[in-house]
Amino acid sequence: MLVPKVEPKLEPFDVETPIYQQQPPQDPSSSTQDLFFTSSTPDYFSNSQLIPPLSQSTSSEDDNANNLYSEYNRISELFRTAFAKRLQDQYGDISVVSDPDSRAIVPFNEDDNNNSVLSTVVVSRRPKYPQRSSELVRVTDLGIEDQRYFRDLVRRTRMVYDSLRILSILEEEKRRGERLGRRARGDLRAASAMRDCGLWLNRDKRIVGSIPGVQIGDVFFFRMELCVMGLHGQAQAGIDYLPASQSSNREPIATSIIVSGGYEDDEDAGDVIIYTGHGGQDKLNRQCEHQKLEGGNLALERSMRHGIEVRVIRGIKHEGSVSSKVYVYDGLYKILDYWFDVGKSGFGVYKYRLLRIDGQPEMGSSILKFAESLRTKPLTVRPRGYLSLDISNKKENMPVFLFNDIDNDHDPLCYQYLERTVFPVFVFTNGSNGTGCDCVSGCSDGCFCAMKNGGELAYDENGFLLKGKPVVFECGVSCRCPPTCRNRVTQRGLRNRLEVFRSRETGWGVRSLDVIHAGAFICEYAGVVLTREQAQIFTMNGGGLVYPNRFSAKWAEWGDLSQIYPNYTRPSYPELPPLDFAMDVSKMRNVACYMSHSSAPNVLVQFVLYDHNNLMFPHIMLFAMENIPPLRELSLDYGVADDWTGKLAICN
Repeated sequence: MLVPKVEPKLEPFDVETPIYQQQPPQDPSSSTQDLFFTSSTPDYFSNSQLIPPLSQSTSSEDDNANNLYSEYNRISELFRTAFAKRLQDQYGDISVVSDPDSRAIVPFNEDDNNNSVLSTVVVSRRPKYPQRSSELVRVTDLGIEDQRYFRDLVRRTRMVYDSLRILSILEEEKRRGERLGRRARGDLRAASAMRDCGLWLNRDKRIVGSIPGVQIGDVFFFRMELCVMGLHGQAQAGIDYLPASQSSNREPIATSIIVSGGYEDDEDAGDVIIYTGHGGQDKLNRQCEHQKLEGGNLALERSMRHGIEVRVIRGIKHEGSVSSKVYVYDGLYKILDYWFDVGKSGFGVYKYRLLRIDGQPEMGSSILKFAESLRTKPLTVRPRGYLSLDISNKKENMPVFLFNDIDNDHDPLCYQYLERTVFPVFVFTNGSNGTGCDCVSGCSDGCFCAMKNGGELAYDENGFLLKGKPVVFECGVSCRCPPTCRNRVTQRGLRNRLEVFRSRETGWGVRSLDVIHAGAFICEYAGVVLTREQAQIFTMNGGGLVYPNRFSAKWAEWGDLSQIYPNYTRPSYPELPPLDFAMDVSKMRNVACYMSHSSAPNVLVQFVLYDHNNLMFPHIMLFAMENIPPLRELSLDYGVADDWTGKLAICN
């Protein structure tokens, strides 16, 4: 009986593709890098090395060559006249050029103008990028300053990616308008633009183990962001590995995997994973063929033999996000065993047993599940420690929890909760002109409120901040647009469940029970506004105040695309005069007043106006500078902080 030949289905992007720029190699003798695999790129001969010099040829050979040159030149010209113009008309991004190193079928003398040949080839204008480095390194023994440097580098790179992704989606939707069918892929456009500018991280070395600057529990919403960070180098395949053709010992080595439930034979118990190899699936992700011990499957087996750990990223379905999944970095795992088994579908699959290495922080995926339980049944999950399930007394859209399992301090319960800042009466009478937009269904670029913001709205359709500005004008009471208008973001109040908690390191702090998207609004920093004269009297009596003009101008970093566009200029309109007021939070305050100080914060201050137009007294609105996982502390750069507690003394 004839048996059909069975071939495994190779997943996309298993073969490395030149999609990034090579960075200058680092010194392999550096103390921070433990080099255990090196591979040098072989020297390939150019055409001139493969072809003997023409001076060594005989005169008869020269005549034959000249005849060949003429015939080749004639065919090239025919191709140029027949196809070049048609190709340029059909594809605007290509050009027909003359390439002297075209690997022609005959040699020619470049110095002989009479015998010069124009080899016509179609060349894309898209720049070519060298392949990923084949040098494997492990980064160890990073000092505190090095850790801060790499963490700041990762923060800034992610900030550029998120800003560019949001802007790319908005520009694509504007360009395509009503013809927009599929959802614009801002994640791909952002990654491509950063690749073109050489902003992808960790490309000069293949890092085995932890990536400097990436912490366990960091969340990502797109696979391409993993590539930009260097955490996982494959855009689609679940196994990232160094191919055997690039390895010094001709063996593939795996560096990271993504566990997202794409294979029915996977078993995920947290610290122990039974991971199914790749291949043999159809377009509907059904196993239809046997797997083979090659590619990424062989790389996992070789990593097990050599005792090399792999990074594990889990893909989890997440509702309410900009993508259908959230990817969480869960740390390093060792491959203990592998075997070939019959899967649930009846086809042979390779299985790998992975065990999480001890001594690492708690897995981010476990924290996500724990936070989900807290949102629905907090007292069941944590029966002790809650002082209040809503210190706002339903003044906020979302409850604000108060948790302390360290000591008996219940200080936040002693203050009146403010959901909005209290301004003096004259602010509304002296600074309002009673004008607004006439947008009935919602504002868009070009309307009256957009012109107040410099010609474009500050938010996208999801309410994410596009660019930080000195001040943002939102629609107010004089506008005809509905409450769902795109230009009414901060005045809607809380969108995420926040928790004030007691910390041994920073006293009282704030964290979220939800994943907060980069660029999303968090809350207002609320208090009672005092004029200069009132503030002077208040401080004479020994009171402490918060001065908005001391907040660090982190808004200037959000949306800063100067690394992408050389002509980028920081938004300077509308211009905001120097703020000359203080905020009293000694008796009345909101959840934001408990946020800790940090010189590398994950929350920025954006000044906003909506209920009045007095530029001297804007609202202090807080936005996320990065994707913030659940239960990770929120931090601000106050500008001036208490040396002992790391935050303003008034908030302690």
